[in-house]
Amino acid sequence: MKKVSVIALVIGAIFLTPMTAFANTLVATSPLSGATLQSAPSAVTITTELPLMDTGNEVSVTDPTGVRVDDGALTIDGINAVIGLKQLVKTGIYSVNYSLLAENDVPLVGTFTFNFAEPTVIATVAPEPSKIPTPSGNNLGTTIFVLGLLAAAVVVTIALSLYARKLYRDR
Repeated sequence: MKKVSVIALVIGAIFLTPMTAFANTLVATSPLSGATLQSAPSAVTITTELPLMDTGNEVSVTDPTGVRVDDGALTIDGINAVIGLKQLVKTGIYSVNYSLLAENDVPLVGTFTFNFAEPTVIATVAPEPSKIPTPSGNNLGTTIFVLGLLAAAVVVTIALSLYARKLYRDR
């Protein structure tokens, strides 16, 4: 009788213990879910925990008005699903919808979004030629001062030449 009780207890424990389901899960996205981007991505990448099957996967990307902006070329590379994007031109929330299949697993279905905030274009101002102030007339005082400096420089040059000649002869 004890053997039957032990066996019943073991079988009951096996069936009543919650089993861990090995379901495929989302590991990462690029662009990150909820991210705000200043430059448009060229593709969306979804990374999963389990390797994906080569067929039966679907990924679509729509702009803020609901128009598809993916190029339809879905590439599966192990745990990565990559879909190319057309040029993003609208600012706003973009939605990525996916249904991905792994071997012996239920489809991994979900949605994530990212915000494309196109940088505002700052208009460049054409450079204007700089205006050099022109003298407002002939200033006699400046002219006399400059001529006086020139005359002083000539006198100092002659005096130094004569002094150098005298030093050279006295040696």
